[in-house]
Amino acid sequence: MEHNGQPLEQPSIPSASVRDNMAYIKQLLGAPSDLLIRTFLTAEGEKAAVVCIEGLVDKQVIQNQVISQLMLTGGSSFVRSEQREKTGQMDDEHSNSMFTHASETERLALQDMRNSADWDDIVLTILSGDAALFIEEMEEVILIGSKGWKSRAIEEPQTESIIRGPRDGFTEDIRTNTTLVRRRIRDPHLRFDSFCIGRRSRKDIVVAYIDGVVNPMLVNEVKRRINTIDMDDAEGSGFIEQWIQDHYWSPYPQIINTERPDKVAGALLQGRVAVLVDGTPFQLILPITISSFIQSPEDYYQNWILASVLRILRVFAVFVALFLPGLYIALLEYHHGMLPSKLAFSVAGTREGVPFPAVVETFLMEATLELLREAGVRLPKSIGQTIGVVGGLVIGEAAVTAGIVSPVMVVIVAVTAIASFAIPSYGFAISIRLMRFLIMIAASVFGLYGIVLALIINCIHLVNLRSFGIPYTAPLAPLRLSDWRDLIYRLPVIRLSHRPEILEPMDSKRLSKGSKGKRSQ
Repeated sequence: MEHNGQPLEQPSIPSASVRDNMAYIKQLLGAPSDLLIRTFLTAEGEKAAVVCIEGLVDKQVIQNQVISQLMLTGGSSFVRSEQREKTGQMDDEHSNSMFTHASETERLALQDMRNSADWDDIVLTILSGDAALFIEEMEEVILIGSKGWKSRAIEEPQTESIIRGPRDGFTEDIRTNTTLVRRRIRDPHLRFDSFCIGRRSRKDIVVAYIDGVVNPMLVNEVKRRINTIDMDDAEGSGFIEQWIQDHYWSPYPQIINTERPDKVAGALLQGRVAVLVDGTPFQLILPITISSFIQSPEDYYQNWILASVLRILRVFAVFVALFLPGLYIALLEYHHGMLPSKLAFSVAGTREGVPFPAVVETFLMEATLELLREAGVRLPKSIGQTIGVVGGLVIGEAAVTAGIVSPVMVVIVAVTAIASFAIPSYGFAISIRLMRFLIMIAASVFGLYGIVLALIINCIHLVNLRSFGIPYTAPLAPLRLSDWRDLIYRLPVIRLSHRPEILEPMDSKRLSKGSKGKRSQ
């Protein structure tokens, strides 16, 4: 350890002297203004001290259930007598200590308590919002769970709104998030494995999975990649996503993030793994395939026919958002003969007086749309949506009136924007917006041949992508017909009897044959 650039000598274990321990903690932390140290005498006259960070602890717990209890009932005689018994050093003076004093757990009446003699563990516990109790002549420190900072209430997710379904969303508190998942999955095999990452931030993350359902090799690979994280601070789940994904150079997301507990619960029941990160409401689900981005939790809360139609509509929206501007450029610049005569004359009439070619016109309008979209996101909510709608109408109308762009171009840009908004995943929608510009460049150079060439290159890239070893384009390539039950269309729930085969789950059945047969009759 270092302090102000100078090496700081760290004792191997806490001292038996409370005074020495307090001096070391102050020196290590730099005696910050929010460091609370409360020294007092127990009922037996032993010196004790409670150390915590103001704003992170519940002061009522410290005062009423720790300090007051020890001042009334005593200190550490039981612990020392217990230690002497274990080491064979119990003498007559303390032989009856175990019977005359209750243990610390009974004295303090606290459930979250443990002993530690490791300074790194003690300091990390204090900085995490818990308290450390030092008692004279005890080399072990009692760590008390007393987190009490203010946190945001559970609210409806802002980025994944649905019409029918639960309205609760993840918060920045990791314990609240694990509780939201447990409320939905009451399986004793649900596992939450904790990790601490970041050399300086020491952020808590949890790997969630259902033992006996998920493939153990997948869980081991996720843990291995998390253990390789070596940075000062993982400020959010996005840092972890970028670190553990397979292909960091790809514009397509290989891990999906979500604010919805029901989406995480559904993924766990399929045999996937979730990574819950403290300090952010956006949690990670992996592995995923490209079909995951057109699916919404709402698909499972309504009739399968409606859900299938909506999914097909989203697939259509992806192709519209990706190819429509490029097709406009290719047809107007290179392939006039492919347009019907009446449509060609109509488009030519609307472009009369426009000083720019279709390529410049399209890039100009698309860039303006992206600026408006970004401005609407960054502005306060009360005016952000207004700027997006009014700005688009005003600029589009003004551009047409000034003769800078044609009315057809405004329609093309508007339809493209609406199609991109229909994509449920925000990260995937951004990738589509980026690829749209590349396809526009290809169309401006080679026309329809350029679009086809860009599509082939894009497909080659997608086929070679992996998400924790799972092919990104599965179950389309490689072909897994059994997983098509819940792909672009969704069969009735009674027919979703197996988990996705591509995940290779330990328990592939999610619906017993008996219940399925009874329903079918």
